[in-house]
Amino acid sequence: MKIGVLTSGGDAPGMNAAIRAVVRTALYYGMEAYGVYNGYKGLVEGEIRRLERNDVGMILNRGGTMLGSARLEEFKKKEVRQLGVDNLKRFGIDALVTIGGDGTYRGALDLTLMGVNCIALPGTIDNDITSTEYTIGFFTALDTAIDAIDKLRDTSFSHQRCTVVELMGRHCGDLSIFSGVATGGEIVITEETGFDKRAILEKIKHAKVMGKRHMIVVVAEHMTDVFRLATDIEDYTGYETRATVLGYIQRGGTPSAYDRILASKMGSFAIELIKDGQFGKAVCGRGIEIFAVDIKDALTMERKRTDLYDYLEKIS
Repeated sequence: MKIGVLTSGGDAPGMNAAIRAVVRTALYYGMEAYGVYNGYKGLVEGEIRRLERNDVGMILNRGGTMLGSARLEEFKKKEVRQLGVDNLKRFGIDALVTIGGDGTYRGALDLTLMGVNCIALPGTIDNDITSTEYTIGFFTALDTAIDAIDKLRDTSFSHQRCTVVELMGRHCGDLSIFSGVATGGEIVITEETGFDKRAILEKIKHAKVMGKRHMIVVVAEHMTDVFRLATDIEDYTGYETRATVLGYIQRGGTPSAYDRILASKMGSFAIELIKDGQFGKAVCGRGIEIFAVDIKDALTMERKRTDLYDYLEKIS
């Protein structure tokens, strides 16, 4: 068999570990491995080449993705996807492993419906693939956010400030809530908590009156303008307030041990599924267990609220 692998959407630490596992497990079983460069865009444009064992050496500890990534809105069109299908046929590729977030999963599902044998792996720092407990890259991004907030707290305490920090995550608040709990953030604002500005201002003002030296407010992206919020906090409470947006710094960096192991297990398991003739599947993890569900089900599962929300108010 000939196996293709691509990464799509936002890069995530651990993607290289997954690519490495896919390629080396495929070679272990006597299959040929092919890298599709620059995501679905590269698939459509035919940026495909064969990979050998040494091609994926020295990438396990590297962030980003050696295959590159790109977004291609036109991939939603069947005639554009057909160009990608034709390229897979031209190279004789029998199955395709896709690594990415929900957009990558939707692309894999569309290709599956067109007859391509796809396996999807969850590679995104947002942790917004509901079929898996944790996505590849989430814990590395979390470590980055925690390190940044810890450093901001030093300055916040020294200058008696309130610091507002915006984290990534799209419409999933996991990065923010996990970071808030791990750093002792006094207030966390996500879609799950809601955003009641008046209540937040009152809580911060009460802390100021009670003599609290500093405050940390963690905000998930898309919830509000953090610079406007910082101004409102300063005007209403008397705290000198600064806002910081961590942005893309959360995506990069050396993948953590957890992400390397998770990615390696998931990448290898993808090839096991292909070897057993199981296609149209999404690889998932729960605790130490790795398993698979249909890609369609992975995209439609209801998101469960993390139990960390139950602890936040008690310990903040």
